[in-house]
Amino acid sequence: MKDQLIASFFAASDMALCPANAQNLLSQPLPNMAVEAVTSAAMMARGERFAISRGVAVVPIRGILTPNMFMLERYMGWATYQGLEDTFGMLAANEEVAAIVPIFDTPGGMVLGLEGAASAIGAAAKIKPVHALIHPLCASAGYWLASQASDISATPGSLVGSIGTMRSGSSSVKAGSSGFKYFDMRSSHAAAKNPDPGTEDGLAEIQRTLDISEAAFHLAVATGRNIPLADLPARLSATNNVKDGGRAYGVTDAISRGLVDASETRDDFHSRIFGKYSPKLRPQRRAMIAAAQAKAALAVANT
Repeated sequence: MKDQLIASFFAASDMALCPANAQNLLSQPLPNMAVEAVTSAAMMARGERFAISRGVAVVPIRGILTPNMFMLERYMGWATYQGLEDTFGMLAANEEVAAIVPIFDTPGGMVLGLEGAASAIGAAAKIKPVHALIHPLCASAGYWLASQASDISATPGSLVGSIGTMRSGSSSVKAGSSGFKYFDMRSSHAAAKNPDPGTEDGLAEIQRTLDISEAAFHLAVATGRNIPLADLPARLSATNNVKDGGRAYGVTDAISRGLVDASETRDDFHSRIFGKYSPKLRPQRRAMIAAAQAKAALAVANT
């Protein structure tokens, strides 16, 4: 098990993924649970799904996104769709939470289970503000999720987009262990997602399923970002051809295309959000604190 790569779990799965940014994560070996569980308390803490501070719930959404690979969630801190559904449902109902802040650092992940998690974020945003922060990557499936937030900010230098779906597969062309030809197939409006000019279009059935996923992706983004659905392919295209979508964009381009609302540093974002939603001290409490501070200052002056 220790020599098995994370990428092995995703063979023949429909993916909403930015390949260039996912490669380093996919090429990692599966975590050695027996070792990591007993040697690293910090690693165990990565399995926590959210933290609440001063009325704001912070939800990290990072790594390769999967429906229910809780091993990767626990030992690597990568989000799962089922975990996100549970988290946003719980936080939406929590009266002590005034706002939810999902922080994105993900190249995307699997299509399976994605719509349920996106719907949970959208449902929470109808109950209380959901302020998304991209820091520094929110691609493909990750952006599907972020698009359902109340608004989106991105830190300078972040990458956003890569909207579309793809699948890798192989076909036997001759007998023997090496007699396979490998294919990378993309949805119709994502030719720039993982370009390979040396291959032809994939099989018609695979193309059909990818396009179904892409259509749902486009509808979710258009609805969440209030962009006319008919206009979206042109906004996402890297060229004048609407089929050339699937690219990740820098913050300035992402804002001009309507994918992001603002650019903020992480510190500025946190100051704004916590300043807006943190509970305000009651006058009596402020007076008590001021009196205590004055007493302490007097004591120091008399020593």
